[in-house]
Order: sequence, then C-alpha cells, then structure tokens
Amino acid sequence: MVRDLIKEAEIEPVEVVVEAPAVVAPEHPTIDVDKWHPKTETGKKVKAGEITDINQIFDKGLMILEPEIVDLLLPNAESELVMVGQSKGKFGGGKRTIWRQTQKKTCEGNKPSFASVVIIGNKDGYVGFGIGKSKETMPAREKAVRQSKVNMIRIKRGCGSWECSCAGPHSIPFKVNGRCGSVRIQILPAPKGSGLIMEKECQKMLMLAGIKDVYSKATGQTGSKLNLIKACFSALKQLTSIRVLPEHIEKLGIVEGKNV
Repeated sequence: MVRDLIKEAEIEPVEVVVEAPAVVAPEHPTIDVDKWHPKTETGKKVKAGEITDINQIFDKGLMILEPEIVDLLLPNAESELVMVGQSKGKFGGGKRTIWRQTQKKTCEGNKPSFASVVIIGNKDGYVGFGIGKSKETMPAREKAVRQSKVNMIRIKRGCGSWECSCAGPHSIPFKVNGRCGSVRIQILPAPKGSGLIMEKECQKMLMLAGIKDVYSKATGQTGSKLNLIKACFSALKQLTSIRVLPEHIEKLGIVEGKNV
C-alpha cells in the first residue's frame, strides 16, 4: 500500500523546449553577386575575383564608383546617422534629428525636402561620408548610404603624442586640419586612454575609422553640424595625402588601413 502511494506521488517528467535565439540580420548584408551587373572596370574585376582586397584598389589609385564594391570587400562595415537637423518645437525650441528638412515656396504650396548624412566604416582604418537628399526620408537615407560607400577612404593611424610614444595605432600620427565654410577644425594626437575629446557627432566618424584617442579644436559656426562633419572628413583625408618618411613609420607606429 505504501508503494502505491509513492507511485501516485511521483511527478511525471515535463518536456522543456528551449527555443533557439533569434538571428539578427546584419546591418549591411552581403549582396547577391548574380544580380549585380557592374558597369565600371573596377567593379567587373571585383565580381570576377581579380580584386579580393580593398587595399588593391587604394594602392593602385582606382576610384570606387559602385557601392557594391564596398559591400563585397568590406562586409563588416557599420553605419551611423548624424544629427544634422532640428525638429519643430514650441517657442522656437526643438531637439536634434537625423533629418534636415527644408521647404520650397511655390504657387501650389510648400514642397518639403529632406537631407540625411551617413558615416560608414569598419573601425579598422576605413571610413566614408555621404549626403542624400530626397522628397521623402527613406530615399534620402538610402542615397546617403550609397554615397558614403562611394566616398570611402583609407587613413593612417599611429601614436604621434609625445606623452605616450607607445607606437600603437590608437591615435593619429600627426596634427591635421580641415575646413568647410567658416568652420575650422584641428585634430591632434593624444596619449592612450584620453578618449575622443571632440564634438559628439565628429566622435562617430573617428570611432568608425578606428581612432580611439585625439584632442581637437574647432572654431567658426560649429552649430552648423553639416559643415563641421565636412571639415572633420576633410581633416581625415590629410592623413592619407601627407607623405611620411620611412624612418618615421616605425617610430610613430603608423598603420595604413587594416591593423594586420
């Protein structure tokens, strides 16, 4: 009788089903190569497999005229939207938005237009910047993404700070300047651990470029975020255009492109 009570008290095992975690699609999924019909000579070589590294394009001085080239050669690239607009608010107030809206007065009424700014990079020496304009928001964003891929550049990184001298690619090797309109920006090397001491929107560009420590100084109408971002991108271009002597490459720990 005791055995019967024990059998009745036994709890039947419950089957537990553990669901697999949801797979999040990447921000820049790989393109369908079969549906891509390149029009430029560089694009045809990339599709044919003759060019397998983006450094081959920059070393030969070729131009990137198709965004699909970046999709294939830099599949791990990430993008960020820049706060270049301001939403309407009471009493002239408002908050920053990613859409810069303008209106055109016509006899038919107001015709709005939207602009968007996108920064793309792989956080390892490659960064791009693009502006897109359209009558609607989503087409403007798509145009900006395509333009940022076409404007991709390769930068030099290193440690040009006399306070650090660690010969690591955490900062920039020398001081650079950029300008756009009335905005002037100066980016200087900083020791390891300093962080990105600069305007918040410009930090996005340097983070995606793989730079971790810099000092900066900006003058002019810096409230115009679009001109400020253009000036910052112009300064980063100088990292590529300025030539460095071979004896300084090892001393400053200069790395161009990927940190291999």
